[in-house]
Amino acid sequence: MGRREKHRYDMDDYDAHDAESHRSRHRRIRVSLFWRTFILLTLLLLLSSLVWLQSFRALEFEPRTLYTAQQIATMVNLSRAGLTHSDAIARVSLLKTLSEQEGMRIQPHEPADTYVLMTDTALGNKLTETLRSRLGTETLVAKSVNGVPGLWVSFRLGDDYTWLLMDSSRMAPLGRRTMLLWLAMGVVISLAGAAIITRLLNKPIEALRNATYRLQYEGDFNNSQLNEEVATSEIRQLNIGFNRMAEQLSKVEQDRAVMLAGISHDLRTPLARLRLETEMSVADEIAREHMVADIVQLDAIIDKFMDYARPVSGVRSSVNLQAIVANCVFSILEFGEMEVQSQVPADLYVYADEIELSRVITNLLENARRYGKTPGEDFIRVEITATVLPEKDHKFVLLRIRDYGPGVSQTELNNLLKPFFRGDSARTSAAGAGLGLSIVDKTIQRMGGRFAITNATGGGTGLVAHIRLDRAPSNKQWQEEQRLQRPKVKRTSFTPTTY
Repeated sequence: MGRREKHRYDMDDYDAHDAESHRSRHRRIRVSLFWRTFILLTLLLLLSSLVWLQSFRALEFEPRTLYTAQQIATMVNLSRAGLTHSDAIARVSLLKTLSEQEGMRIQPHEPADTYVLMTDTALGNKLTETLRSRLGTETLVAKSVNGVPGLWVSFRLGDDYTWLLMDSSRMAPLGRRTMLLWLAMGVVISLAGAAIITRLLNKPIEALRNATYRLQYEGDFNNSQLNEEVATSEIRQLNIGFNRMAEQLSKVEQDRAVMLAGISHDLRTPLARLRLETEMSVADEIAREHMVADIVQLDAIIDKFMDYARPVSGVRSSVNLQAIVANCVFSILEFGEMEVQSQVPADLYVYADEIELSRVITNLLENARRYGKTPGEDFIRVEITATVLPEKDHKFVLLRIRDYGPGVSQTELNNLLKPFFRGDSARTSAAGAGLGLSIVDKTIQRMGGRFAITNATGGGTGLVAHIRLDRAPSNKQWQEEQRLQRPKVKRTSFTPTTY
């Protein structure tokens, strides 16, 4: 890769940025829009359920207390009236009836009795206050007497005081089991509702994502149309705008293809005629060779422009990286002036277009052959390595192509990947248009990857090309996944080439 394309990143900056981005990705929790919306809606619904439950308990408190106090006051008044106006035999019968049928017990209030007043809760305080207003200020409400728990009410019976014991469930608040049941029902309803709402909200966005994927990576304009009859006005306007954009892009691509074909024909025809005339009419052999070389160079520059302006073509599929690298290395070694060391695992597959990736690797190797000559040596050394990045689930593959030629200055690194920039200002012959790495970068982006060029660090000088691509399963596994998981997306199957 050497001096021809010297606009590179600084290696230290690239490694630091890459490492920092890895750490940032590990620190951040990446959540899809579906799950983010689902979690937020679930939390909102759960919070609403808890607020509703608490509000229900608060609103239930006062009516329930008043109702319980009214029942207790009625029981006390009836018991007091019955005991006051009955003889001894009838009183015994009354006490027995109250005990058996109503679960109440009446016993004298002795001075030695020990009791615990029901004043430690809001319900107990409210109940005591209400009963005292109905039965008199001397009324006591206790939750246990002489160690016996229950709802105890002390009232005046003649000149004496009497305890009335009732079932404490008469004043029990909403039970914990009931609360848990309501809460569980709220959770289930919240989850179901959040899933349905999230699905409805996420469906048009998912359709837009799939259409964008087909448009970006497959160049499929016809099958990237979105539904323009949806009920939601905002989504309908978005879909209409996207469809019009896709139609315009399709027309632009068609016009560009026609224009490029015309330009190529209109330029190459006179170039071919000029070369033929030069070969036949120029007598000076040296002058003729120079003129032919200039014509060949012009033709190569046209090829570069055509490659840079070429529309998206092909689709991504699972390809064997080692096979592609081996084929490119075999072609470049025909020149006999390069030593290439390749360390690419045989079972490593990436998502790419086989032809496009071959062009990229060949372009980089050709740059290394022309401008990456090792200082003080008569041959070019190139190292090719491929590793799986330590990302979650090992989703990416990093391909590195390094030469041992001269490095580049920091100022030239800042112009990395700019079209028409040629870093070797000392070169007297314009061997190209400065589009090599721009074409490589654009091609890698078409395949959903990332590309960078850096100065080598440690172990000599040189330049390193970094190509990051999505890791893929083997070709057979990929075809099976496509058949099962994405039946709606048309893909071109790929048969590995035998090398």
